[in-house]
Amino acid sequence: MSAVASISSSARVGGHPFALQLDGITKRFGGITAVDGVNLELRPGGRLAVIGPNGAGKSTLFRLIAGEHHVSSGRIQLFGEDVTRKGERARALRGVSRTFQVSNLFAQLSVFENVRLAVQVHSAKVWNPWNRVGRADTLAQECESILERVGLGGRFDDRVAELSHGEQRQLELAMALVRHPRLLLLDEPAAGLSVTERAILRGLLEQIPAETSVILIEHDMSLALDLSEMVLCLDNGVPLAYGTPDEIRANPAVQAVYLGRRD
Repeated sequence: MSAVASISSSARVGGHPFALQLDGITKRFGGITAVDGVNLELRPGGRLAVIGPNGAGKSTLFRLIAGEHHVSSGRIQLFGEDVTRKGERARALRGVSRTFQVSNLFAQLSVFENVRLAVQVHSAKVWNPWNRVGRADTLAQECESILERVGLGGRFDDRVAELSHGEQRQLELAMALVRHPRLLLLDEPAAGLSVTERAILRGLLEQIPAETSVILIEHDMSLALDLSEMVLCLDNGVPLAYGTPDEIRANPAVQAVYLGRRD
């Protein structure tokens, strides 16, 4: 099996375009190649884990998909549309949402205010910053509903700084899901969590709507492989292996990378 599946611009699933297609994408920073020739296709509602040792290029790959960085070469398509040269906001408006490896929250604002801001920032609607943020409109009710879903129903008015690390991760997930994403990028959501917090997170990730396509970067191999149908392993920016979780578990090259043994 090749490291990754080859794709074409006309490839479709059941008459619908793939949620994501990467065609030979490469990213260079000066003389350093962080991502090197990645090809990938993700069906609508698909679940993909991206694994690899530190420095493998996983987070850079996420930044390329989200539009934070532009590729040096190659092509990116979202839901059949070429977005290679479109920026982060344009891709967000097309349904891409993400969480970050390091918490990216407003610590002095309330839990509710953080979720509401997430909706407003990524909305195509023009918002008046001087308007009072209310709790009675439909949007506010939607924010409260998603907080209930992630287990923060009793923390609406608490400052984010008062939340535990695990609860902050739950809030980040709520902020990503409240936008009703078509493609959700999760960058090490279990980083720094306790065993109990990981169990809570696993349950929340399992409840992500089936129609939402998900790409997960995670060092917890049990979590990554259990929640995904396909797995991409990167090493030094290069696709090392691509397959089902069972195929990845049995892959000698992947085992060598993680155990530190290489030819």
